[in-house]
Amino acid sequence: RPFLRQDGDIPTMPPSTSDAASRRRQTRLRREYLYRKSLEGRERATYERKRVVREALAAGRSLPTEVRASYDRLKGEIDQEDEKTSELRTHVDDEYGDAGLEDPRVCVTTSRDPSSRLKQFAKEVKLLIPNATRMNRGNNRVDELIESCRESEFTDVVVVQETRGEPDGLVVCHLPLGPTAFFSLTGAVLRHDLEGGAAPMSEAYPHVILNNFNSDIGRRMGNVLKCLFPVPKPDSRRVVTFSNDNDYVSFRHHMYTKTGREEVELHEVGPRFEMRLYQIRLGTLDQKDAENEYILRPYQNTASKKKVI
Repeated sequence: RPFLRQDGDIPTMPPSTSDAASRRRQTRLRREYLYRKSLEGRERATYERKRVVREALAAGRSLPTEVRASYDRLKGEIDQEDEKTSELRTHVDDEYGDAGLEDPRVCVTTSRDPSSRLKQFAKEVKLLIPNATRMNRGNNRVDELIESCRESEFTDVVVVQETRGEPDGLVVCHLPLGPTAFFSLTGAVLRHDLEGGAAPMSEAYPHVILNNFNSDIGRRMGNVLKCLFPVPKPDSRRVVTFSNDNDYVSFRHHMYTKTGREEVELHEVGPRFEMRLYQIRLGTLDQKDAENEYILRPYQNTASKKKVI
C-alpha cells in the first residue's frame, strides 16, 4: 500500500520485503566473513604449534618448551583431525571454496558512456569467457550494478575501462564477498586487428595456462583469473595463456591443431593485451572502505628491484 512522505503528498512504495531480506543476508554474510578473517592470526599460531608437536612426535624428540604447557590440548585436537581439518584455512578458502564445483557465471560491462571501440572490446571479452553475459552499463551506479549481479547470482563481474577510446583498465570483482582485482591494460589488439585476420572463435571451455606466477600475490592473482573460466574437457583445443614477465602479464588466446604425432600448430584467435596488477581489495567493487591486500607502489626507492608476481 502506498504511504505518504513527510514533505508532501506524493505516494511512494515501501521497499520490497525480498529486497530488504536480501540486503540483510548480504550484510550478515559479510559480517561472518570478516569475523572468520579476523581469527586467521590466532588460527595460524595454533597451526604452527600443532606442526611443532607433530614433527616432535614423528621424530621421537622431546617437546620444545614453548608447547609443553599446551601439549595435552594440542594432542587431543591433532587426534581428532582428518585430511581436511588438518590444513590451515584462510579467507581465500571462503571466497573460492566452490571453485570447480559449478561453472562460473560472469557479467561483462563497461564504464559509463563507452566508445564504439570499448563496446567491441567488451563484446570480445564476453566471447572469450564461457557462460559470460554482457550488460549495458547505462547510468547504473556501481552499487546498483553489484547488487543487481548478486540478485542474478553472478559469480564475477568484469568491468572494462578506457581513456580516449583505448581500453586501459580491467576490474575483476568476485561475488558475493570479494576480492576485487584492478589491472591496467596496454597494447590491446582486437580480434579483427590481428595480422592475417582472426580465426573463428570457439565456444569450447579453454585450458588456462598460468606461467611464472610464483609469489603469494602471483598465486592470488592467478586464482582470481583462472576462476573466471569453467573446468574444460581434456580434448579441448582452445588455450588461454597468462604469462608473467617482470610483473607484466601477457594475455594470448589460441586454438591449436595437431599436425603430427607430437606436433601442433597454433592459431591466434585474439584479443591480446598486456596487464599489470595494481590493487587487490578484500571486498566487492562497491565497498571502497574495504581492506587492501596489495597496492602497487611504483615510486618507492626499491620498487624497480622488487618482483611482486
